[in-house]
This record gives sequence, structure tokens and C-alpha cells, in this order.
Amino acid sequence: MPEIRRLPEALVNRIAAGEVVERPAAALKELVENAIDAGSSRIAITIIDGGLSRIEVTDDGCGMSPDQMDLALERHATSKLPDEEIEQVTTLGFRGEALPSIASVARFSLESRPRDAEQGWRKVVDHGDLVEDSPAALPPGTRVQVENLFGKVPARRKFLRTPRSEYGACLDVVRRLAMARPDIAISFAHGDRKVLSLQANETVQTRVAEIIARELADNAVLIDLERPTASGAMRLTGVAGLPTYNRGVADHQYLFVNGRPVKDRLLTGAVRGAYADMLARDRHAVLALFLDIPAEDVDVNVHPAKTEVRFRDSQAVRGFIVSGLRQALATGDRRSAQSPDAGAMGRWQSEPAREEPSPALRSIFEGRDWAQSKPSYLAETAQAYRGDDQALAAPQGRAEIAEALPEGAEQYPLGIARGQVANTYVVAEAADGLVIVDQHAAHERLVLERLRAAGAEDAIKRSQALLMPEVVELEEVDCDRLEDAIDKVAELGLVIERFGPNAMLVRAVPHALGKANPHKLLQDIADDIAKHGDAILLGEKLDLVLATMACHGSVRAGRTLTVAEMNALLREMERTPRSGQCNHGRPTWVKLSMDDVEKLFGRH
Repeated sequence: MPEIRRLPEALVNRIAAGEVVERPAAALKELVENAIDAGSSRIAITIIDGGLSRIEVTDDGCGMSPDQMDLALERHATSKLPDEEIEQVTTLGFRGEALPSIASVARFSLESRPRDAEQGWRKVVDHGDLVEDSPAALPPGTRVQVENLFGKVPARRKFLRTPRSEYGACLDVVRRLAMARPDIAISFAHGDRKVLSLQANETVQTRVAEIIARELADNAVLIDLERPTASGAMRLTGVAGLPTYNRGVADHQYLFVNGRPVKDRLLTGAVRGAYADMLARDRHAVLALFLDIPAEDVDVNVHPAKTEVRFRDSQAVRGFIVSGLRQALATGDRRSAQSPDAGAMGRWQSEPAREEPSPALRSIFEGRDWAQSKPSYLAETAQAYRGDDQALAAPQGRAEIAEALPEGAEQYPLGIARGQVANTYVVAEAADGLVIVDQHAAHERLVLERLRAAGAEDAIKRSQALLMPEVVELEEVDCDRLEDAIDKVAELGLVIERFGPNAMLVRAVPHALGKANPHKLLQDIADDIAKHGDAILLGEKLDLVLATMACHGSVRAGRTLTVAEMNALLREMERTPRSGQCNHGRPTWVKLSMDDVEKLFGRH
């Protein structure tokens, strides 16, 4: 048997670096977290070549003495755990591995000065070897430089991506940490280009909008909810984009637990469940959610890079997030997209002036009285539309006497109906602009909410017993997951039981899914449990059935509506939750402000 021996310290650090520092963004994350934990009010970050050539982080935090700097460069030495209760940790970094790990695979410069010291100190470690230890002149705080990352580890260096890709990863790290701490001023530069310059003491909404997109502030709802727990209380805050403000990828979902940026499957699954019937399956919500939970209810020590967490009661957390998001959206999502698409607006064109006015305009210019000249006007109009070879029908329209906006019109956000275009879009005049409503999309949402309020969802969940119970063979681990969820899926109308090590017996299915393939249904649910920790896919399938019923039972595009019907549609939209978007995440209405209308005609 080969002899067991202790690994050299340098090799131990390199192995640790492989867990903590797999790319420049990982090193940057550790350094910025240290700056935040040091109580900094201002952090300046500069990288070159995506962090491959240099990373520099400067803060105005508490600083370190030379003795503390020596300890900071040793493995498993930290100031962030005052006792051995690791489950009570509240700082971002606490393992004590980051600095020695980075110093073992790069040229690492550490300069620091405590606030009560007259001078600072500088230490330089080149790939694990201390090469400089001397006084340094710098203001109170700490400055760290990482140069030539993996320069002497070519096997690691060749697996890094291009500078552009590494820059994108670094920018994502800075965005997430900056979003978590709006009280800290943070600047970020890539070479000579200033990328971010964020001021201190901003509101969460302002900081999130600055980082994600400025239009998010007008297309989102604020969240601030709290729920008691056995050990304290859970609190959910943040900004959630309206379903109509969505993206094709999930890269704009920022999730935080106790101020720590995380990428957790449970949380992303909860977000997906909350938006389930408000977004198309290929679209993703834009949001930033901050979950504060008692420290003893979450384990942050399950991943070397601290990007994953584990909850003591994962179902309670998931339920809180889903219900909290839905509650917030129900109060604010009567709004739709705040303005028409910029591209669509750009395609508006002015009609060129004619040398001779058309017959209809001539009656105005010549002062002709409409009531007395109606027959001759119609004949003149028909003649204007008659060609040499064939006659074209004169344009026809339907109209009702226009009514002035009633008193208290400002109480009607969607305004008063003025007409219908292409038998599809309702045009309304509001006190502050012009509203265009997609009648089918709007009525589809109204019907869905009516079905829910009437208990149709419960009817859909009724079980339909199979004439002959069906045996579904699955892997044993999938059967174990389904067995744990038997009571949960039974609430949704799916009755199953264990049938040996590698099989499940299906006795009944939800009535609306009576024609579904039991094997595929159970496999999808088992996969969903494995991915998200709960059987949510069946509920989403039922939501889809309910949405399909609503779609078939709503006003179709192409149907002519009376003005009374249009106004009734507008008033019900104003009363109905989630009426700002259809069941597929598209807007049901857009508003063109009077300022925008006047700009189209050059009145500004």
C-alpha cells in the first residue's frame, strides 16, 4: 500500500484555489466580499483584460495591521467567526481560504492601513512566495491587486475563456454584490472605461433599476412582506417586474438570502411558480428579491463559493415567496406596459400634404354644412373612389355620438371607449392619454380570473378514476421522490401508491388530464421534484388547462363590440387583478400619453 503523507502547503493552497478561484470573477467576488465585510462605505474596482491581467479592489474599511495581514494570508484564519457557531455567521466571507488561495496562483499585493494607524503596510506574494514585506503610504482602508492570474499554472490558464467572456462574469459579480448593498458607493472600471458608478445610500428600487435597466422602475412593483416563523420572521423585499416586462433568458433574476447573492434552484423554482400563468414558457421574469431569514434556519456553508444555501424548511420558504410575489403582482399588475414599443412608435409617419384637398376635407375648407349636403357629399365621396374599370365601395364606418369625459374621469385609468379598430383593438380616451386595448387578450384574463373565483380550478382538480389502475415503471430514486409526495399530488387529483421498488400504481388522475400519458406525467413530476424539491409541475399543468379554457371562452379578435360593451370591458379590467397582461405574458393594453401624441404632430 502506498505511504500516506501530508501534502505540501503550496499544493494544499493550489487545491483550495481550485475550489474557490476557478476564474477571475471568483477571485473578484472574494475580494469585494471582504471589502464589504470590512465596513466600507466606498469600494473602487478596476480590472484589465477581463481580470486576466489585473484585478484591483480598494476600500475605505477598517484596515489591518501587519500582524493581521500575516494571519490573513494563512489558510483557515478569519476575523469573521468570533466563536464556533458557524450556523450564526452573518458575514459574506468566513472560510478564511480566499486570500491564501488567490496568492498561490497569482502575483498578489495586499496593502492595508487601520484607521488609527499612522502608516500602512504592504505585502506581496508571488504564486505562494512572499517577495515583499514593507511599509506603504495609503489612506485608511485596504487595497488588493491580483496580477497574472494562473500565470504559473498553464494547465488552469488554458481553460479560461476570452477576456470578453471573463469581463462579463466579473460584471455580473459586481452587479449582484452592488445590488445587495445600496448603502455602499461602488465604482467599477474595465481598463480605462468606467462601467458602473453607484452612489451610496440609494433606495433598493433605485439601485436595482440603475443596474438592470432604468425602465424597470416604471414596469415593476415593490415587495415588502413578512411572515412569522418558529425562530423569528421571514421578510421578503425587492422589486418584481410586471409580467409584460420580461426577457428571453433568466439572467436578469437576482436572488439574495440574508444579503448574500445566491443561485438557488429552490428560489428560481419559486419564481417560476409565481409567474406560472402570467408568462409564456419561453419568457422569464425580471426581478431582484431579498429574503431575510433567521440565521439558524439557513445553512450558508454548503458550497465552497457560498453561491448555494440550504433551508431548514424549504417548503415554507417556497410558499412564502410564491404567495408573496403573487400578492404583490395582484396589487400592481393591473398596469401593463407603460408605453408602446419604441420600435413601433418609430414607424409612425406623417402623411404628405396633397396639392388638392380630398372631397371630405373640401367640405370643411369650403364651409359646407354637413347636415344639408349629406347626400351630395356621399355621392362625391363615392365618385372619388371610383376607378376607370371598376367601382370601389365607399369607405364605411359605424359611429355613435361622442360623449364628453364624465366628471371623475381620472378614476377610470383606462378611460372611456371611443371606438374599435380592425374589430380587435378598443380605442379609449383617458384623462391623461390614449389607451389601446387588445380585446381578446384582455377578456382572456378576465375569464380566467372569473373561473378561479367561481371555483372552476377545484372542479378541474377532481379525480377521474382509471377503469384499470396503471402500473408505471420508473427508477427507484424517482419512485422514492413520488412516494414522499403522495399526499401533495393527491390534493391536485392525482392518486398514486408505491408498487414495488421500481414502480408506481396510478389509480386516478385529475379530470382535466384524463387523456394524459400516466408514465410521462409521473416522470415529469419526478424530474420536477428532483429539480425544485416539490411537485409543482402538475399544478402548472392544471393552470395551463384553466388558461386554455379561458382562451376558448373569451371574446375573439374580429368580433364587433358596441360602445357599451367596450366600456364594460374597460371597467371590469380596472377591477380585476392581473388584468394588465394576458395568460401568456403579453400586454392587454398600452397607453400613449398626450405628450407623446403632441410630439407626433410636432406640437412640442
